[in-house]
Order: sequence, then structure tokens, then C-alpha cells
Amino acid sequence: MYQPQKYKKQDPEYIFKFIQQHPFATFVMQNQALQATHIPVLLEGKPKDFSLYSHIAKHNEMFSGLKNGAKALLIFQGEQAYVSSSWYAEKDISTWDYSAVHVSVEIHLQTKKELENSLEKLVHHFEENQHQPLFYKDLPKQLLAEHLPLITGFWAKPIQVKAIAKHHQGSKTSDAKRVIHHLSENGNYQLAEEIKKENFKNK
Repeated sequence: MYQPQKYKKQDPEYIFKFIQQHPFATFVMQNQALQATHIPVLLEGKPKDFSLYSHIAKHNEMFSGLKNGAKALLIFQGEQAYVSSSWYAEKDISTWDYSAVHVSVEIHLQTKKELENSLEKLVHHFEENQHQPLFYKDLPKQLLAEHLPLITGFWAKPIQVKAIAKHHQGSKTSDAKRVIHHLSENGNYQLAEEIKKENFKNK
């Protein structure tokens, strides 16, 4: 990851929370070719000592490379948007504001029991705020029996973690305010709020 110093994020609490808030990741592996897929990934542990877990379908082309000890990269993408130079007080170069976390990991395959526990946690995580949640234990046993053999669960043990939040740090105060205003007008409220926190947290 390209990380200019002013955008680099190293706080374990920030990174842990970021992954929690953006759990849909890009999963990248070098198999016979460089391959990627998109999967939900959850955390287990604490900010300074955590593991990740997920699963993929066995008919996914990446499955053949999913082995104990295999290395992979998980990319978690935050809010992002184009920033037009027309928003600045003076002419400048247009840019893109964004945030992301890259986690290089080592793969460890789950047992059937671990996979079932992981799926139960995964479903609970995303179902609990639904109006009428349907949890894993409530699914028909026959459906689960047919589905489980088609997927493989895995742990992803972090080897290296890199994070970035390019939120107009170091820019003129007036320009940062203009960016926040235009992003809000365009409906990018979350990114506008993140830029505001980054640049005006003590104001």
C-alpha cells in the first residue's frame, strides 16, 4: 500500500474499528494466477491481537489455493469519493479522498465445527438488527446439511497491517471546508463527516 506519512493510520483501535465497520473485503491470493474474490470477513480478538475469519465456496476458482500456510491479502475499503478542483478557492489538481486497510494474512483451514460456529456468528452479526431476524439455528437442518459441504471456512492470521485515510489532511482550512460542503451536497455525508473529524477534531 502507498502510504504518505500524513495519511498513514497506525492506531490499533482505529484499524480494528475500521474492519468492524467495513466487513465486506476483497480477498486476494496468488494461485496459478493472481486471483480475487469478495467476501464478508469478521474479527475475533482485541485491537492489538486479532484474527479474521470467513469462508468461500468450493467451486470458487480460488479454492484450489486455499491451504494451511497459504498467504493472502484482505482489503477493506472505506468511504471514498472524487474531489473536484472546482471546489477549491483557487485552481488546483482534482483528487480522490478515501480510506482503506490492507491485512496480509496466513490461512488456516477451519474444521467442520469451527465452520459451523463461524457461520452462526456471521449470520447473527448481520441478522441481529433486522426487523424479523432469521438466525443460523433457525434455518432448516436439511438446508444446512446440503449447504455446508459446498463451502470451506478459514482463519486469516494477520502478518502485516497497513491503513490509510486520505482526508485532506494538510490542505487549507478553507478548502477542507469546501470539500466537506460539496460532499454533503452530493450525499456523501459519511465521508464529509470523516474529513471534518480529521481536520477539525480540536476545533
